[in-house]
Amino acid sequence: MEKEIAFLMDVYRRLYDYFGPRGWWPGETPLEVVIGAILTQSVAWRNVEKAIDNLKDANLLSVEALAVVDQEALEPLIVPTRYYKAKAKKLKVFINHLVGDHNGHLDSLFQGEMEEVRRKVLSLWGIGPETADSILLYAGNHPTFVVDAYTRRIFHRLGIFPEDVNYETMREYFMRHLPVDISLYNEYHALIVGLGNRVCAANKPDCRQCPLHDVCQKFRKESAHA
Repeated sequence: MEKEIAFLMDVYRRLYDYFGPRGWWPGETPLEVVIGAILTQSVAWRNVEKAIDNLKDANLLSVEALAVVDQEALEPLIVPTRYYKAKAKKLKVFINHLVGDHNGHLDSLFQGEMEEVRRKVLSLWGIGPETADSILLYAGNHPTFVVDAYTRRIFHRLGIFPEDVNYETMREYFMRHLPVDISLYNEYHALIVGLGNRVCAANKPDCRQCPLHDVCQKFRKESAHA
């Protein structure tokens, strides 16, 4: 246990020294964070920003406005995020639940024990574990660790996970070996995203520039055979 804790904190410090604070999740309100978490599924954040700007221009960044707008009217505004029909439905399902079960208040949705709130959010159509944890951590201030494809790639290359590791196994590993700290979880996930997006690419990773190259099993093996 102590070895895993030390390793994860060393990775965190290296990434923080390399990138600095990431200021993630971008969003002016908890509702905007929720919308961004739903829209960013399978698409780059720059596309989400375009869609959120469209929603702002249409005065649709409130629970009240999203509750009354037709799904068909939402769709053209979020086209930049791809799968816009499904994502418009996901937004409406979330908002309808928020209005119907929580009188439109996110504070009410987030109230209670974290795992129970997580189960409730995961029960909504179209909300998977990564989206649910992003909503809980970044909008609800619940101490849940968000993992994603970048996490799988990076920590597989570091020798921690098999390549086919599932979401819950990764999440449980971080939550078991890190202090329960919302700020740490917030920044750590953002730093992992930064590394996966900028350095540890799926193809042609820039290993020489990586702050983790000396503890990376993939880099060591490839260097030994070079």
